[in-house]
Amino acid sequence: MNPPHSRIALAFGTPRKLPKPRALEGRVVVLDVAFAGVDGGGFDKITRPFIEGLGERLAAWVDHHDHALHAEYSKDARFVLATKAEHGACPEMITPELVARVGAVDTIVCHTDFDGLASAAKWMRGGQEPYPGCDRDAFAIDTRIGEPSALASRFDRALRARPRDQGLFGLVVRHLASGLADKSLWEPIDAAAAELIPIEQETRRAAQSYRRYAPGVAIVDVVTGYRALDKTLLLLLGQEREPVSVVLDAHSVSIAAAYDSGYNFLELLGLQGGMPTRISVPRNELPRVLKALGVDPTVGAEFE
Repeated sequence: MNPPHSRIALAFGTPRKLPKPRALEGRVVVLDVAFAGVDGGGFDKITRPFIEGLGERLAAWVDHHDHALHAEYSKDARFVLATKAEHGACPEMITPELVARVGAVDTIVCHTDFDGLASAAKWMRGGQEPYPGCDRDAFAIDTRIGEPSALASRFDRALRARPRDQGLFGLVVRHLASGLADKSLWEPIDAAAAELIPIEQETRRAAQSYRRYAPGVAIVDVVTGYRALDKTLLLLLGQEREPVSVVLDAHSVSIAAAYDSGYNFLELLGLQGGMPTRISVPRNELPRVLKALGVDPTVGAEFE
């Protein structure tokens, strides 16, 4: 007989790209997917229609990203919502008691990073960690506080090398859900992780172009001149220079600071949802970002 978790379908999503409700089977649980931001109508265009499209088939939504509209759903027991300060990673929110209360589900929709995929695997295991310390590893990877285990780093590196590979996402969840029972599954995961090496090399080259601006901001423009980059690593390398790092690409402005830095970019920029210490806004928002960070606004002309 197949184990219970083998009968649960998987689907993957992000705050701004969710699957169609009609494509999802039966009762659905959503894990580690933040509500889309209110700014620009994202919530009303993406999140709310998804919730309403599932209707009673939505069994639970478990997430740990700050959002102004959490309060709107606080009286609905299906929504188990926290802030990043309350829970640095999602798997720690998934307990045997929660899984038992929600009951049988047919489909899991989860975010595509290690945090989200580990959450899906833990749900499949009835709220039990895929391996001892998995919750702690998810926290370390998602907050960048502490060092994840070598085992978790293998998963994380593979996912960072192939951030849109849904086949890899499914493989990672199934391997974790089985308690890492099939050692042969490491081969494709490690092969994907090896692809990160040249990406990291290119990212470190890009980081050499960071420029430091008072007070405490480092900015790099990667619109041209670079191959594939790891934006998370690039932001972290910027934080080695100044407390706040800013990466400019053709479409967006990404801003980050350490998880425990005390910065809250959501409040600083008047945004309604996301991670307080890492956000992304459209490229044309650069002047507003510079002003909010206290950088001389004339700096923006350097990046036009």
